[in-house]
Formats: sequence, structure tokens, C-alpha cells
Amino acid sequence: MKTRNRITRIVIVGCGFGGLTLAKKLRRCNVQVLLLDKHNYHTFQPLLYQVATGGLEADNIVYPVRKIFRKMNKVFFRMAEVNSIDQTEKMVHTNIGNLTYDYLVLAMGSTNNYFDFEPVKDHLLTLKSLTDAFNIRSQIMQNLERALIIENPQEQEEAINIAIIGGGPAGLELAGAIAEMKRYVLPRDFPELDLSRMHIYLFEASPRLLPVMSEESSDHAYRYLENLGIIIKTSAQVNSYDGSQLILENGDIIRSDTVIWTAGVKPVMITGIEQDGYLSGKRIQVDAFNRVLGNDHVFAIGDVSACGSESHPKGLPMLAPVAIQQAARLSENFRLLLSGKPMVPFVYKDKGVMATIGRKRAVVDLPKWKFQGLFAWFVWMFIHIMSLIGFRNKLRTLLDWSGSYFNYEKPLGIIIPEFKKVD
Repeated sequence: MKTRNRITRIVIVGCGFGGLTLAKKLRRCNVQVLLLDKHNYHTFQPLLYQVATGGLEADNIVYPVRKIFRKMNKVFFRMAEVNSIDQTEKMVHTNIGNLTYDYLVLAMGSTNNYFDFEPVKDHLLTLKSLTDAFNIRSQIMQNLERALIIENPQEQEEAINIAIIGGGPAGLELAGAIAEMKRYVLPRDFPELDLSRMHIYLFEASPRLLPVMSEESSDHAYRYLENLGIIIKTSAQVNSYDGSQLILENGDIIRSDTVIWTAGVKPVMITGIEQDGYLSGKRIQVDAFNRVLGNDHVFAIGDVSACGSESHPKGLPMLAPVAIQQAARLSENFRLLLSGKPMVPFVYKDKGVMATIGRKRAVVDLPKWKFQGLFAWFVWMFIHIMSLIGFRNKLRTLLDWSGSYFNYEKPLGIIIPEFKKVD
């Protein structure tokens, strides 16, 4: 792709919340925007657990990137995997060739952080992509089908037990959805299976659930999960997992063929950033304008950036609102920069955190107000529906959730694709 009349080219790596927001806001600026991602669709990650548990179909939470930019003639997309960057030559090396830039924005998002579990990560299921969601759904359904022909009670229990490691919002939302599936859906689909033998475990290494939220929300979430029959273990350090046995630090052994990891994330790293450009958490150090330290032409936003503040000296939380706000400010700063005016520092406005635990149960922490229960659940549902891209996705999700509210019907039982677990 060649530029004409030396129009400024801004290359954005990543089609997550930050990358998409920035590209859309730059559409009226006199620049050429080139958006790169290894997928040609945007995934609304906060609702992946709904796909994993059959609450929503996949096309409710994904949206084609090219469809977003159909009428934006200055925004281009290339489906490409970025291998490295060359800051000196202002070049991005990808699997489809080398691409030059005037300004580069890194917005690759995050990936799973397995900590000490890296050697056994292939035994674990995760929830960071659409493929992960399909794998969880297929694994659960395959094991339920397999349990019907297992005669040994211990082996049957191992097949249908589910363990979730990580007591943050993702872990709680997934645990709550699986518990409701067990209570309301599976008895109708598997009447010959003794589901009282199916146990759902939730492990959290810290003393309480939702450590990023208030104690009030943590306590309510704990009670909601308990009422759903989930076995909760806080201050529970998991030592190892061999594919069938999960061993805790205190020596307890949990037998499960399905262990789901939601215990942490880390930023996606890229070759071309000097090692001293990263903080200890492998996030790229940026200044108040989200500019990579030592380079006036490379910026980083979202999970990959360590944009510090007084309350978050090591970087802001790795949350979608942070990426969206950074992208909005950066689009304005590009306009200022290209017109020769000084840029404006980025200031994060905390709009709160929320999590849902099944139907009619949620916890919401706003800066000046905390609330739980049914109203919180409606607030959670409204915000997530409005955050989806495309009117069709919003409407379908609203209709699907409205239907399941009354009858708990979910498109759960289809095993696509078949999942093969590592032995």
C-alpha cells in the first residue's frame, strides 16, 4: 500500500477495544490509518463466558472488522500477525510483509499469565478467545456424554467435576453460569445422570474473592456463589495439576478432568522494544501522552501499556475502559500533534467495576456508590448490551437473554468443534 502526497500514516496493531476506538475516532482526521490484527473480527471478551456456557451464540459477541470501516475511506485493515517492529526504520515486520509507518500504536491486548503453571498449561482450559470458549463448551458436553457410560463412580465424578482457578470477575461469572447450567438445564438434557455427583470448585489464592473490588461486593459475591452450590476455596494455593488431579498447597486433592484457568493475564510482548522499556509486569513504559519512552513516534495503549498514576504507580488496571479512554485521548493528541500544538496528558476517569453471578445477581462498584442484587444485574446487562458493536448484535443478545430469563433454554448441547484434551 503506498501513500499519496505524503499523508501521515498511523499503523495500529490490535483490534481490541483500544485499537478499534482509536481507528474510529481518527476517521475524520487527515491521516491514513492501517489496522493490523491476526483475526478479521473483534471479540467482545467480557461475554466469552456466555458462549462457553451456551448463553449466547458466537456471532452475538463478534463483529467483522471490515464491516465496521466500510464507509471510512481513510481506514484500512490487513489480517496479519506482527512479528517485530523496527523503531529506527519505522517499520512493522509481519507475516504478509514489511509495513512502514509515521506513527505506530501498540494495542495488542493481553494473554494468559500462567505464573508457575507454565509447564502444565496444556492441561488447562482458558477463556481469552472464541476458540477457548468453544473448547470449554465442548469439553463440558463431551464429558457429560462420556459420564453416561462410565460405571466407576470415582471416574464418573472426575469426568463431570469442574474446577476454576481464579476468583476475579471472569472466574466468578463463569462459575455462576456453569452452576445455573447444572441446576436448570442439565437435569432436562441428562435425566439419567446423577448430577449431585457433579461439583463446581472455585479457587482463589488471596483471602477473598474479587480482590479488585470492595469487601462489600466480595462478600455478596461469595454468598451468591454459595447459594448456587459452588464450593469456594479462598487462600487456596494450587500447587500442581496433571490432567486429572489438582493438588493444593495444603495437600488436598481434587479430581477433575476440566480445570479452567482465569487466574491472571499478562500483556502481549513484541520484539523491537528494548528490555529496559518494560516494567516488571512486562508492560511497556509510556509517558503521560501514552508515548513509548525514548521514541516520539511509537505509542502504546490498553493492556500493553504501563501508564502510571498516583493510585496506580505500576500502571492502570488492565480493563477495557482504560483502553477506550486512552484511545479517545490519543486521537485528540494526534490532531494536536499534526497541527503543531502541544498534546494533552492522559487522565484516567474510574467509572467502576462490576461482575455478574448468574441470573438476577451482580455486584457493582462505582466511585461513589456500591450496590448488588437484581438492580445491579440489570445495570450490568444494559451496559454490556450497549457496549456490543452493531445493532443486530445488541438486539439478538437482548432477545436471547430475555428468552433465557423465563425458560433457561440455552443452545448448549452442540459439540462444535470436538475438543481433544492433552493427556
